Amino acid sequence: MLQKPQGKKLHRSNMISQEEFPQDLCDAGGLDCSPTRKQSFGEYSRVPLDDNSDTPEISDMDTELIFPLMETKLYKRRWLMLFIFSAYSMSNAFMWLQYSIIGDIFMRFYNIDSLALDWLSMIYFLTYIPLILPVMWVLDNRGLRDVLVVGAAFNCIGAWIKTGTAHPDMFAMTLLGQFVCSIATVYILGIPSRLASLWFGQKEVSTACSVGVLGNQMGIAIGFLLPPILVPNVDDVDELAYYIRIMFYTSAGVATLLFILVVIVFQEKPELPPSQAQAQARSTPSDENSYLSSILRLLRNKPFMLLMVSYGLNVGCFYSISTLLNRMIIDHYPGEEVNAGRIGLTIVVAGMAGSLLCGIWLDKTKTYKQTTLAVYLLSLIGMIVYTFTLNLGYLWLVFVTAGALGFFMTGYLPLGFEFAVELTYPESEGTSSGLLNCSAQIFGIIFTISQGKIIDKWGTFAANIFLCIFLLIGSVLTGFIKSDLRRQKANLQQAEVRTVSPTGSESSAKDYGATASSVHWQRQS
Repeated sequence: MLQKPQGKKLHRSNMISQEEFPQDLCDAGGLDCSPTRKQSFGEYSRVPLDDNSDTPEISDMDTELIFPLMETKLYKRRWLMLFIFSAYSMSNAFMWLQYSIIGDIFMRFYNIDSLALDWLSMIYFLTYIPLILPVMWVLDNRGLRDVLVVGAAFNCIGAWIKTGTAHPDMFAMTLLGQFVCSIATVYILGIPSRLASLWFGQKEVSTACSVGVLGNQMGIAIGFLLPPILVPNVDDVDELAYYIRIMFYTSAGVATLLFILVVIVFQEKPELPPSQAQAQARSTPSDENSYLSSILRLLRNKPFMLLMVSYGLNVGCFYSISTLLNRMIIDHYPGEEVNAGRIGLTIVVAGMAGSLLCGIWLDKTKTYKQTTLAVYLLSLIGMIVYTFTLNLGYLWLVFVTAGALGFFMTGYLPLGFEFAVELTYPESEGTSSGLLNCSAQIFGIIFTISQGKIIDKWGTFAANIFLCIFLLIGSVLTGFIKSDLRRQKANLQQAEVRTVSPTGSESSAKDYGATASSVHWQRQS
């Protein structure tokens, strides 16, 4: 009598022998079903049966667990969800920079000093730090749609508060309006990677994340471009107030339209998951992903912690440069407010191209650490070149070097998000992205205040060298990150077994019994 091997039981009806393995599956699915190869598919092999039992058993010694394939589908409306979010993010980012890029005009209009002006931008950073933890809790417990609706509401309310502040005595009120808009930022910055994972497939998730980041960068670009055009540097205070009022009402109108779109059109998630990794995440019991335990696991994840610090250093430098760009350009090129905005636009447009190309590259190569480290080093080189060319007196050269800096420094943003998701899967994408952005806001405040003080005392060259040092530190930290691509492992595990529907499109394995029961397939190691 044959002895029963020790192991997990599988019902006989759920087993497929080598002879019974569907040939159409082999042909359409591209599987190698030769006799030699079939022997390697332990989950399809016959196993010895005990004479007194109809239930076969498979040895655990030579097998490993394969989760059942689940049905997935990509919906065309995923692009509409991404567009709505990107437009809403663009509106909020524009209002972040609409003061600082024409800082000399607002300093004269409100009769304030440079530090008070800088706080109109830094309030975005300061608000983010205490609010990100409760907002991440809302994201995990209430979902993506509720977070976006609340954020769009704050963005709209803040924009309308600012419409009544086009008067020299209304600085406190305009700071209040900017504070309300900054609350909306907490509901925006961590969303791209979460939205991409919920709606987009394995081969396009990094590109979708890049497009989500692109919306924010587009808002920064418009924030650099339009305020110098909408608010010319005129001496008459009443005329200046008129132009400022036009800018504020335009911002409020756009924010209102986008709030309506979010409420009416935006959906939480598709009916079916877009990838096997997302399907596994959906099936994970909620008690295994509690909010506090998730944060604690992330804080114990050494590769993620290194990434969090290095990400904060890079993005904090970008925030500081964006906030103080007007001051740096005007110091060397007096009266060039419009060109200061155009240089900022060049930085962001080049960065948008970098973001998109980096996202496409990640989807094709999955080389997360290598790409992140390379872009980080190029950001450092770009910052060094920008530092040594800013004071040469050639404005066209500043455009070139600033564009190169923006291409790599802004292109790094989606890389950090996607690398974090890989290092922390199956933790919530919103939690990892939120912690990354919290680090960026902290360093953004530190760098903006410090660089502003250095500019006042020693000039722009010393201030930019200050940022170069921290970019060098961030590059070293990035080199020490261990590349543990957990999300890719989940997707590759599921790719071991594919099935093809009669129409030829990929679907779940349930047609062949793989998910018809709670039984797990076993594969010989």
